[in-house]
Amino acid sequence: MLPRSLAALRRVLSTATTALGLTVAVTVAAPVSPAAAATTTLYVSATGSGTACTSAQPCSISAAQTAVRSQNAAMSGDIVVELAAGTYRLTAPLRLTAADSGNNGYTVRWQAAAGARPVITGARAVTGWTLADSGRNIWRANVGTGVDTRQLYVNGAAATRARTQVNRADFTASSTGMRFTNSALNYLNNLANQSRVEMESVGSFTDRYSPVQSISGGQITMQQPAWNNNNFGYDTFTQPHRAGPLYLANAYEFLDAAGEWYLNTGTGVLYYIPASGQNMSSVSVEMPVLQSLVSVGGTLSAPAHHIAFSGITFTGTTWLGPSSNQGFVDQQTGSYIYGNWNWPGFSTCHNGCTQFEAARPNWNQMPAAVQISAADNITFGDSQFVNLGQTAIGIGNDANANTSGVGLAASNITITRSEIARSSAGGVVVGGVRADAHHPSDQRMVNRNITISNNRIHDLGLDYRGIVSVLTTYVSDATVSYNEVYNMPYTGMSIGYGWGANDTGGNTQYANRGLYNYQPRYTTPTTASNNRLIGNYVHDVMQQMNDGGCIYTLSWNPGAVISDNYCLRTNGHFGVYFDEGSKYYTVRNNVFSSIGVWATANYWGGENMGNWTVTGNWTSSSSTNVTNGDRGNVVNNNVVVSNGAWPSGAQAVMNAAGPQGGTTNPQTVELVGVQSNRCVDVQNNSNANGSPTHIWDCSGVSTQRWSRTSSGQFTVFGNKCLDASGQGTANGTPVVIWDCNGGANQRWTVNANGTISGVQSGLCLDVSGNATANGSRLALWTCHAGANQRWTLRG
Repeated sequence: MLPRSLAALRRVLSTATTALGLTVAVTVAAPVSPAAAATTTLYVSATGSGTACTSAQPCSISAAQTAVRSQNAAMSGDIVVELAAGTYRLTAPLRLTAADSGNNGYTVRWQAAAGARPVITGARAVTGWTLADSGRNIWRANVGTGVDTRQLYVNGAAATRARTQVNRADFTASSTGMRFTNSALNYLNNLANQSRVEMESVGSFTDRYSPVQSISGGQITMQQPAWNNNNFGYDTFTQPHRAGPLYLANAYEFLDAAGEWYLNTGTGVLYYIPASGQNMSSVSVEMPVLQSLVSVGGTLSAPAHHIAFSGITFTGTTWLGPSSNQGFVDQQTGSYIYGNWNWPGFSTCHNGCTQFEAARPNWNQMPAAVQISAADNITFGDSQFVNLGQTAIGIGNDANANTSGVGLAASNITITRSEIARSSAGGVVVGGVRADAHHPSDQRMVNRNITISNNRIHDLGLDYRGIVSVLTTYVSDATVSYNEVYNMPYTGMSIGYGWGANDTGGNTQYANRGLYNYQPRYTTPTTASNNRLIGNYVHDVMQQMNDGGCIYTLSWNPGAVISDNYCLRTNGHFGVYFDEGSKYYTVRNNVFSSIGVWATANYWGGENMGNWTVTGNWTSSSSTNVTNGDRGNVVNNNVVVSNGAWPSGAQAVMNAAGPQGGTTNPQTVELVGVQSNRCVDVQNNSNANGSPTHIWDCSGVSTQRWSRTSSGQFTVFGNKCLDASGQGTANGTPVVIWDCNGGANQRWTVNANGTISGVQSGLCLDVSGNATANGSRLALWTCHAGANQRWTLRG
């Protein structure tokens, strides 16, 4: 590859037109105020009170919202709500409507104070831990009754809800539940709080949860309607297309491994087994209780508008839908079945049936932590969306996925220069899946002009694996560009929805299945058109699921362009995957490396597919079933590359892909210890493999300047990476430099609390022995967020 500096120059030259288009979109989303305009600043702090909202007397978030509403009618400049550093613990979601909007061409800006990283959270801090069971090292804390959660975060990382993996062969399914005869499972008959227990089935592309009603005599009786809903359709709970893990979860008796937790909602006691090295008197534990954080949206007649957020961390939510008797009946990418249906016989519909088609037009969408619908000119930039119990950001989703009760109708929305990571489900879902999304009854409902650019989106799908980083369903003119996506359980990026069933003339396969008994066979196009995936760096995806790839498409999308993306490592799965009904896509100038079939089409029952232009791509795999002249396709000038000998054009794409300048992670920084105020440095200025790292007085020398790459490496000397020695994952593993090789022991996550953790080990970059003197060595250690583990990235 070219050095990043040269790549940046090439990016400017090769993407000028695209960049110009993005600039226009951003300008629309955030109009620039006249230079003479008078900005009003409202000052907010986590401990603020009163109504003054001045720098001397800062107020709370709610008081600032009231102040905005009293001033925004006659705006002559932007109103800035400036959040000081601190943790803002919400007791209810922040709900912004037309009344909270900018007027007269100006914007209401919710932003971090200079140098601050305020945290808006829906979680409670859990303290007061005592030892509950010394033999099993189980600790307890009282959190009070009347609360529930499906997530827990310890030292900034997701802990595991108590569970045990079981063998599918030990269970026999019926319409009432699961029966077991293996005597090793007899203890299940005696579980306490049986109605809190759940079963999770990981399939090919679905990850399903079904709650238990009772267990007795080897019979697990399931709650309805979750059980019936989970066992009709496709990739079902008991007959998945690919049988992944099967778990029993959420019982005190399942607490048997470090890092597991259980909440007894009846007593209000939270239990946790600490990981090695964690001290429960100093550990940071966050328990999410809110089911969303921010709702931006008005009505079709009065949308929210001209609101911007920047520099804020959004964290600490849960979603309790799967804890009800509905469970989580996963269908695809966060959509799910809800309610009671005319179910067929239990064994008759595990690969589709007419009764299942009745449910398809009525799927729900997972509600996001940050929701934007019935809104125009909204921007989130330079922010973090981390440790969330659901989809991070929902834009123009159906009404059922919005606390406002109003869905769709999102226009001129921008998500940029942000990190979206370490959450339970997907990153960004744009658009709805129901009829008003694809054939709106009111044209104001159309989702249009959405920009998702220059973000780092990674380590998602912790609880709901059948998700993607960014999904655009029914939307017009969406641009998803220059993002980096990695460490995903399923597909990297997805564009389109509906399997062709809602497109003009419909789909004969779905007529045969009976879908059109329950919805129209439309004669007009859907709202999906002119959507673009450009310049994204998508790597290390498809790590757990099946039937997916780097980029996945569904249905008609006139004017759609997939170009200049770099796809690397799909675990043997597809590069670009045209699934049912995909039509009118242009795929050009992409690089597909270390993938399976580089371009595939699901032609099984896939009429009304094709009219693709697939040209000028580079791939390490020659395998494809997409051919020139078939179904109106133009397929030519695609180059198979052997032994990594990428030509200059491919190298230009590879180096230009991913976030451009001005992202949240500086390209070249000093890593300054919070405790010592000294810099991470290479001992003796040596560039030899294995040279130790230590802290030393900051002096600006080259051995203290670390380049943060798009894949999470810290590099020095141009080609050496910060490295966990010997791929070690134990406490005390030395941190050295080594030739950059892309290994997980050379990739690091910069966390919201200032720690830096190794992707492979999960351990934190630590100054050994809490030392602060020059020459103190760096090592890996269990994360505890102490001052010797916290770092400032200084440009």
